[in-house]
Amino acid sequence: MNIVTLTIPQEVVQSNVPSWLERLGAALTTMGAIVFVLGSTGAFETVPILYSVISLIVSGVGILLLTVPAGLRVTSSSMNTNVMRSPVRRRGLAGWSLGVALTLFYILLYWFPETLVHVVASLEPLSRLIRNSPADRWFLYGTLYTLAVLVFGVRMLVRYRHSRYHLLRTVSLITAQLVFAYLLPSFLAAMGEPELYVHYFWPLKYDYIFPSSLSSMWSSGEGLTQFFAVWTVAMTVVITPILTYFYGKRWYCSWICGCGALAETVGDPFRQNADTSLRAWKIERWMVHGVLLFITVVTVMLWLDHVYDNVVFGSLAQRLKDIYGFVIGAMFSGVIGVGFYPIFGSRVWCRFGCPMAAYLGILQKYMSRFRITTNGGQCISCGNCSTYCEMGIDVRAYAQRGENIVRASCVGCGVCASVCPRGVLRLESGAKQR
Repeated sequence: MNIVTLTIPQEVVQSNVPSWLERLGAALTTMGAIVFVLGSTGAFETVPILYSVISLIVSGVGILLLTVPAGLRVTSSSMNTNVMRSPVRRRGLAGWSLGVALTLFYILLYWFPETLVHVVASLEPLSRLIRNSPADRWFLYGTLYTLAVLVFGVRMLVRYRHSRYHLLRTVSLITAQLVFAYLLPSFLAAMGEPELYVHYFWPLKYDYIFPSSLSSMWSSGEGLTQFFAVWTVAMTVVITPILTYFYGKRWYCSWICGCGALAETVGDPFRQNADTSLRAWKIERWMVHGVLLFITVVTVMLWLDHVYDNVVFGSLAQRLKDIYGFVIGAMFSGVIGVGFYPIFGSRVWCRFGCPMAAYLGILQKYMSRFRITTNGGQCISCGNCSTYCEMGIDVRAYAQRGENIVRASCVGCGVCASVCPRGVLRLESGAKQR
């Protein structure tokens, strides 16, 4: 009788055994989280700087110690080992608890900001330094958001260090968040200018193209503000279609967008939780295009009222704008979009609610050169590509048929190609095929 012996690589055997650095990281992260919660009650009101350092910096260092050694210990072929056994990453009790905590934070931030007054006060010195103005809840949110992208961005750089594509896009996302979403608006505020976000535009930043916003920016008489009015219109109707034609929606969703930056860094551990069922796809199509239609109608209504002196729709357009801001701008993009990372995956907002994703998706599907090509003869149907698609696309079904992937929802993150053991998938921007 022949006996078959299987040799398991040592790094796979040891990949789930935490080192002393990881245990230290877990301790620091836990300590920082506890201090953060205690500080929200005013326990460290007399030492705000110390509170900020312990709750934010120490937590960040702890997360790095917890994640980086594990990333360095595994190879590209074993980096997803034990993912499905993780209680945090695969909807266990820890994952649900994290989801509840994230959701609760967004609820407090949006509707009960008084509960975070002590946390906001701890950032007063930093706000005075870079904004020359008092700290508020949105500065707190921007600081936490940027710190999260930076810390988990380092994790991404280590985890996907074998892929030049992932290294470049991760650096791009970190830079866009740090410079365009955090430092530049802060410096503009320090100079007495509006806090403008040059990498956001309609329909994601829906109010930038509203008549009240454009009129205010143009009538300000400030050259920088007037330039931004022209910039946001040009990005929406000219530059975005051109870039999407050549590169697909990945140029924005996976390289620049702030929502994408958080999804690709903080949300990366949860990408396998995206629903790949046909039912989810049908819901996704109706929801995301419904949101795009909603904001398009509201924008048209506001412009018609602006042109005809508010006699066409009256207060209806304003009411619809307020409803959109509450339901989509706050509830969906924030509370559900991030709070549900551990449950529904990292792109729940991008899949089901982002109007920018819908707009770019239409351009990508019908006019873009971007596609993911497949070599069906090499596919072994392992399913890694579908499992780790954060947009819930059944990539394996395309690969099995040897069919190129041209989907409106694909953000071109490239993870499907990275986890394929046979090199079946390739991201390309060639001549459009009819």
